[in-house]
Amino acid sequence: MEDILNVDFEWFDPQPEIDFHGLKTLMRQLFDVDNQLFDLSALADLILSQPLLGSTVKCDGNESDPYAFLTILNLQTHKDKPVIQELTKYLTSKSSNSSLSQLPELLSPTSSAQVGLILTERFINVPSEVSPGMYKCLLEEIQWALEEKEPYEFSHYLVASKVYTEVESKLDQEDDRPTKKKRKDGAASELFYFHPEDEVLHKHAIGHHTYDYTKQGDEGASDSKRAFSEMGVKPQGHMILIEAAKFKAAVEAVESYLQPST
Repeated sequence: MEDILNVDFEWFDPQPEIDFHGLKTLMRQLFDVDNQLFDLSALADLILSQPLLGSTVKCDGNESDPYAFLTILNLQTHKDKPVIQELTKYLTSKSSNSSLSQLPELLSPTSSAQVGLILTERFINVPSEVSPGMYKCLLEEIQWALEEKEPYEFSHYLVASKVYTEVESKLDQEDDRPTKKKRKDGAASELFYFHPEDEVLHKHAIGHHTYDYTKQGDEGASDSKRAFSEMGVKPQGHMILIEAAKFKAAVEAVESYLQPST
């Protein structure tokens, strides 16, 4: 007999006095081994400087740490901030030779494009059904911000995410254990999504791209992430670029796909 734990999730605006450390923890998870390339404290401060945009999901009231978050940053407006320069340089370098070949031009300092960088992450035991609510809130908040003449008239949305592939376990190799899954030589690795909504966003995107992290883990790193797989797990970075005109339809599609069953 399986035990079922009912948990009530609540949505909140980001709280500068409360959420700093929680956001940093979630961003470390989002950027994985490359998180050390960025000033996450500065990034958390920037996110918290716009508390009326974006949301957190909590289980124990507003004073508790977030289990999930979603926010958006205008890369053009904040282009002079060092942490945004770090992020922009990083994302530009990772988009080369991909379907996102136009991204470097969009993110160049002289570009007139208004690219909104969406950062979103949740702990692994948080259900994906929290995602539609965060995206829906974002749409409403952007509309309210525009009515107040705030700089959120985006031309494009860039979603920073992560995916993973399964790789043969080093532990299994060392112990000569039989594994249930064996990939044929030369076969392409299947891509799995930490955020299932990414597959829906792909259908509305200009393009998307998966890339290797700059700071690769050691050989045993994939086995440390075996909590939900018999195989070793190799995380990779992922980006999705969506034109502003198609973003609302993309959010509605995510909501339809991940609609909680009643």
